[in-house]
Amino acid sequence: MFRRRYKIGLADRLLGFLWPRAGWRRSFQYLLHRLGRMPGTPHSIAAGFACGVAASFTPLVGFHIVLAIFVSWVIGGSFLSAVLGTLAGNPWTFPFIWYWIYHFGLWLGVAAAETEHLQFGAFFSDLYDAALRLDMSYVIDQAWPLLAPMIVGGAITGLVVWLAFYFFLKPVLKAYQNKTVRRRSSAV
Repeated sequence: MFRRRYKIGLADRLLGFLWPRAGWRRSFQYLLHRLGRMPGTPHSIAAGFACGVAASFTPLVGFHIVLAIFVSWVIGGSFLSAVLGTLAGNPWTFPFIWYWIYHFGLWLGVAAAETEHLQFGAFFSDLYDAALRLDMSYVIDQAWPLLAPMIVGGAITGLVVWLAFYFFLKPVLKAYQNKTVRRRSSAV
């Protein structure tokens, strides 16, 4: 009953994932509507989403969801909105985020290893392989000098991003929920 008349092929689905048919603006509006319809208070939804976005600004790739849910639990945020917030960190945004937090950490004075050409993809791939082998010598000798500025830069950037998203989303969600309540009460 609710299926498409014509099935969408794999290529069209991939293209729709990379570039939405309705456009990025419509996709952003849809995300705001989904957040507004989530169960919970505006505080919990905004805090959870902000936790997810802030977690994306850490170099802890693979642990963003766990970190977002944990911090959201500590401050009373929504777990589902925290998971949605981690979508801010994706293959399109990670190179920019990593570049920013690394250089911001260096600017803050965190010492780093001398690198002529830092390639984050190769770095995280080697770090992942070392973690699977439980090679702590690689993590301490090779990875830590690059991770230290990223962790410091990411923590401070994450705090600023958390504040920005929380204080932007909370009044928007409150207005959306109030509008929905008024519309439902006038329809009755």
